[in-house]
Amino acid sequence: MSNFAFNNPAFQQQDPRNVATYPGGPQAAQGAAQSASLQNGATAAAANAHLEGVYASPSAGSIETDRMSVEDTVWKTAGLFGILLVTAAIGWVVTLGGLDVPAYSPNSTFEPNMLPWIAGALGGFVLAMAIIFTSRKKVRPGLIFAYAAFEGLFIGGISAFFEVIYPGIVVQATLATVSVVGVTLALFASGKIRASKKATKVFMIAMIGYMVFSLLNVVLMWTGINDNAFGLLSGTIMGIPLGLIIGVLVVIMAAYSLVLDFDQIQQGVRNGAPRKLGWMGAFGIMVTVVWLYVEILRMIAIVRGSN
Repeated sequence: MSNFAFNNPAFQQQDPRNVATYPGGPQAAQGAAQSASLQNGATAAAANAHLEGVYASPSAGSIETDRMSVEDTVWKTAGLFGILLVTAAIGWVVTLGGLDVPAYSPNSTFEPNMLPWIAGALGGFVLAMAIIFTSRKKVRPGLIFAYAAFEGLFIGGISAFFEVIYPGIVVQATLATVSVVGVTLALFASGKIRASKKATKVFMIAMIGYMVFSLLNVVLMWTGINDNAFGLLSGTIMGIPLGLIIGVLVVIMAAYSLVLDFDQIQQGVRNGAPRKLGWMGAFGIMVTVVWLYVEILRMIAIVRGSN
């Protein structure tokens, strides 16, 4: 598993020899039936009848069955991105001091308001940690709504900042992000791409390596050892920006992360997970898509800045 949003057992593949249970799932009902059969025959019969009803209910997580479904998760995801877009517009306006994007030049006196960017990044991080570490016990949609709102401020602020320096970059990054998500979803839906244990191991190694590199890059920039705009990413290899090379690899990693997200949502549906866990699926997709957008935005900025 790569996205910690899916750390609830309901999203994991169940081993019939060691069945993991969770509140509301069919395995939990089966465990209750077996326990009851050891205590009281009449109670066991009632529990078994309930178990039969659970398995006879539709596999999709609808409102009537209170079970997770792909369709319901899609609507939840759309709702979160709706919140993100609204607050992103607010972050954009506050950052620029209005709707108009000022003309940028090396001697420009314009200073963007960094508050939305900073508040959104810090608030989003704290909320993400709270959501992830409490999701095994209880899903709190309110925290997820707040996370989407703070991420919107961050996205709006950082997008406005880059748009001032590189006009048109936000449209480019948005189209590229939508294209990657759309192609990944289409390939996954058609069965042409699937998560595998070997690919996931390679993905995890690459993620750890990228996190170490990113941390080192930040330290070098903060300490002034590397004063380039993007730190080590501003360097070149045979005339090719290092940021472009690493950026392409990171985009591939983010696309595979989406595959893992889709796969774990499907697993939750197959497990008969409670409908409320659809919010965790939506949250997980948002985390990955925001990461993808920011990486593409930075990659395009590095390429345009090197020309």
